[in-house]
Amino acid sequence: MKENLMMTWQNCLQFMRDNLNAAEDNSDLKKLEKSFDLLFDKVQPVSLVDNNLTLMVPSDFYKEYIEDNYLSLLSAALKKYIGKGVKLWYSVMENKPAGQEKPVTMNMKGKTVATPKVQETMPQGFSGNIVNPFVVPGIKKVNIDSNLKADFSFDNYVEGESNKFASTVAKSIAKRPGATAFNPLFLYGGYGVGKTHLGQAVGLEVKSQFPDKVVLYLSSEKFIQQFISAAKAHKQTEFANFYQMVDVLIIDDIQFLSGKSATQDSFFHIFDYLHQNGKQIILTSDKAPVDIMDIQDRIVSRFKWGLSAEIKSPDLETRKQIIVDKLSRDGIVLTDDMLDFLASEVKTNVRELIGVINSVIAYSTIYKSDLSLELLKETINKIAANQKKIINIPYIQEVVCDYFGIKREQLLSKTRKREIALPRQLAMYFAKEYTNSTFTKIGEEMGGKDHSTVMYACETIKDVSKIDKEVKKYVKDLTERIKH
Repeated sequence: MKENLMMTWQNCLQFMRDNLNAAEDNSDLKKLEKSFDLLFDKVQPVSLVDNNLTLMVPSDFYKEYIEDNYLSLLSAALKKYIGKGVKLWYSVMENKPAGQEKPVTMNMKGKTVATPKVQETMPQGFSGNIVNPFVVPGIKKVNIDSNLKADFSFDNYVEGESNKFASTVAKSIAKRPGATAFNPLFLYGGYGVGKTHLGQAVGLEVKSQFPDKVVLYLSSEKFIQQFISAAKAHKQTEFANFYQMVDVLIIDDIQFLSGKSATQDSFFHIFDYLHQNGKQIILTSDKAPVDIMDIQDRIVSRFKWGLSAEIKSPDLETRKQIIVDKLSRDGIVLTDDMLDFLASEVKTNVRELIGVINSVIAYSTIYKSDLSLELLKETINKIAANQKKIINIPYIQEVVCDYFGIKREQLLSKTRKREIALPRQLAMYFAKEYTNSTFTKIGEEMGGKDHSTVMYACETIKDVSKIDKEVKKYVKDLTERIKH
């Protein structure tokens, strides 16, 4: 049967090749033939069952190119050698997971061969039934909870030089979600700089201006948990269908999809569906798209389709404005010297700054003391004393794993894959920098590694961070996280 299928396919190819110049000038025939051969040389027939022909193609690009440029010709060939009513499917090869010999494929339905103008591109098995994974079984829920916090509005978002560009783009998107060139909007920056606030602000504004639009905010961790639950219950189709009904999807900390290949596959197809149908996608991350490790190239390329905007730590003037804005809501006014002191003491991020402000307010209220420069200094000293962490190897491992989105077992394993080996070397480096542990002790804590391995890791990170921008950024970000 396989031989017959191959013979039929070769006849179809020859028919198509013979008719390439039907609508073109003869002068272009050689160019057309070369392009045709290069394309279809990597296309193979997989099966022909009940008039369903499946073609294996290397990527989505091949499928799209065939359907955009050769569908009419292919339709005529299939009708001639197979018959009427042939349904076309594509089996798209994806990246091969480590240790797996056979390529992973994802079946995609092609456009109806008999009527090439009708476009239908949906993963095989998708149904029209929509199931909301947030709904408890047996309880009917009419409206989807967007998971948005009212405080995270544009009105409460203080704009400064560090976030002005991202804020301007976000406001533009809120006016025309899915209809701007900023889709997806990829917000990235360090811990606590306001990425989540800005993403949710778009969602709140959309809900205000377009009440009928479905807006959903969630963390990538929640998305991963839902996918795992759906997969265990064999309800991946329902899971995908639910997300396809969302008009504005906001996912926080997308970097934690790193290493989750099955979840990445599902996210990829949800992303494509939403984007193709004019739905808005907003993603946040603590890293730029190119710096996220162990994530599929096709997903990274889609992150770049829209706009990536970095949000940096607030400068002094922005920190002052945040303090004034926050305290004014509580009826508290600071003198200039108090404002300068508070803004100068907390430099890292917005979240820490707001934490200190709340502590100052609480201290003043509890002890019924008027705010003064001395009280501010006393409060901040107490906060620093109470928040002082014991930096040990387990703590460093936790910070590194959280940053790279990997598990501690992976960090301590023997694998030499770069997406694990580099975080492991960084953990060893910081263990030596911030603890009094010997190379031997660090090696033991890092999964039983030899002391020479730890020495090599420390020297490597020191040297490479001087010349490699990516590693230099990792060292800078992790230093900040470990200290704070």
